[in-house]
Amino acid sequence: MPLATTGDLVGRAATARSAVTAFNVITLEHIEAVVAGAESVHSPVVLQVSENAVKYRYGRLLPLARAAVAAAEGAAVPVALHLDHVQSDGLLRQAPDAGFSSVMYDASGLPYAENLAATRAAADWAHAQGLWIEAELGEVGGKNGAPPLDAHAPGARTRPADARAFVADSSVDALAVAIGSSHAMTTRTAALDHDLLKELSGTLEVPLVLHGSSGVPDDELTAAVAGGIAKVNVGTALNLAMTGAIREYLAARPDAADSRGYLTAGREAMVRTVASIIRVVAPATS
Repeated sequence: MPLATTGDLVGRAATARSAVTAFNVITLEHIEAVVAGAESVHSPVVLQVSENAVKYRYGRLLPLARAAVAAAEGAAVPVALHLDHVQSDGLLRQAPDAGFSSVMYDASGLPYAENLAATRAAADWAHAQGLWIEAELGEVGGKNGAPPLDAHAPGARTRPADARAFVADSSVDALAVAIGSSHAMTTRTAALDHDLLKELSGTLEVPLVLHGSSGVPDDELTAAVAGGIAKVNVGTALNLAMTGAIREYLAARPDAADSRGYLTAGREAMVRTVASIIRVVAPATS
């Protein structure tokens, strides 16, 4: 199947008051698991490669990107590629030739004016290349090895008035909002601010994105999608599934040496996790 585009998948989901799930991938096993999980519930999906994942792969984008393109083109469901949490302009400029239809440009750690200026420059360049672009306003913590954010800390939440001005002035196509989730959470205990989400959804005309969704319980995810979230990002949940399955496999087989055994266990655990999360986010697809 030809590569889908993130903008099309998210736009369709937003129109239907549903959401598309976007999974961060690090290895070929991640890629295969996301595609297999999405196929099992007959759902479109987004494969995301973060700047941190690129750093892990010796700073080379193309090996993982080419594997993702090949898997997407062989999938039985629409699959799009998204370059996630990009801070490097050099990496941003690799996106079109590597098969990505979209990028998330992350200048959220900068003061508002600097975030806006950097994001506007990135958006201008991305749009000239035909790329859909997402940005972040507020602080969804837990990135780059930092501990998960206290989502209730002063200044952490996305303010609606700021969001409206930011979207208008930056020309981004989607906005990741800080409403109580945090990256890298290993427990599903996040409580979202649904009143704030309702206000943001009523204020903004672009699709809204939820980062840090691995730490959000099922009922909270369902409510977030009903409240206007159109793209749900998941990463840590896959790593937890893979690592847990590998630990269990090796504990039962202390003499195991063939990596295919434990990597198969890890991949299958991720397939189940992908399918389970998609059923929550977009139940009509399964």
